[in-house]
Amino acid sequence: MKQRILDCTLRDGGLVNRFRFSDEFVRALYKANLEAGIDYMEFGYKSSEDQFDRESFGKWKFCREEDIRDIVGDHHTPMKISVMADVGRTDYRKDIIDRKDSVIDMIRIATYGNTIDEALEMTEYCAEKGYETSVNIMAISNNTREELSDILDKLGRSPADAIYLVDSYGSFYPEQIRSLAAFYVEKTAGTGKQIGIHAHNNQQLAFANTIEAVNSGISLIDVTVNGMGRGAGNCSTEQLLGYFREREEELPILEFIEKYMLPLKKDGVVWGYDIPYLLTGQGRRHPSSAIQFMQEKKTAYSKLYYSLQMGMKA
Repeated sequence: MKQRILDCTLRDGGLVNRFRFSDEFVRALYKANLEAGIDYMEFGYKSSEDQFDRESFGKWKFCREEDIRDIVGDHHTPMKISVMADVGRTDYRKDIIDRKDSVIDMIRIATYGNTIDEALEMTEYCAEKGYETSVNIMAISNNTREELSDILDKLGRSPADAIYLVDSYGSFYPEQIRSLAAFYVEKTAGTGKQIGIHAHNNQQLAFANTIEAVNSGISLIDVTVNGMGRGAGNCSTEQLLGYFREREEELPILEFIEKYMLPLKKDGVVWGYDIPYLLTGQGRRHPSSAIQFMQEKKTAYSKLYYSLQMGMKA
């Protein structure tokens, strides 16, 4: 299948700044993605406003229809719009309207392996509403191959258009991604489903792992501008566009970084590779302990290492 690129800067990057992006920032990113030939732009989460306080987050934690329309109008462009719906954190029957009444094209359903049945219910609901759908299986470094096989069998029989290999903890090496990507492709052969890759950069391997996945048959690729994302961040848009030599639309992204991403960093928004994220990645652990370690400006890396080994607080 033809490779397609999905920008999730607002969604994964929003985990860094509580989704507090200005409308100017979002409009400029939308324009830069269009000019760069990006295939999908994810605006954020469809989170439940009963579970999360709207005053505590920016609007892209919730992605109300009117907020997206304020940015894109009626959105008559080749680039498609996506949002993410977490299992257990989205009032999907209330907040996801009919596709014909929305500018959103794709709903991406995020799930852990043990909540796959609820994810399947959400997928069926969103497909019936007329949306493209993907199911993003998170934290698969904690699943056995047998568990993944069962999950992929279920998804193969579902209406999902795409299934994502998600390296949530940034723990995989290229040879592991090669094997997993081939496994996902093989398990879904004949279903017509795309396979996607969402990589984290804990071990500075997000780009390498993404390319390994593409070369192993994966066709839907997640990126973020300047790698902005939770903790160590993600595969960066500018790197991937540079790799696809036929896609020479890297300049709008570089200009966006100059004008909008550098000021974010100057204002103290922090993401990207650092030793604590390396350690959680190597240990196949959620980066929350590393994030807290960084926020507290600690540098006792050896203590963090031992605490992760022993399951203790650093």
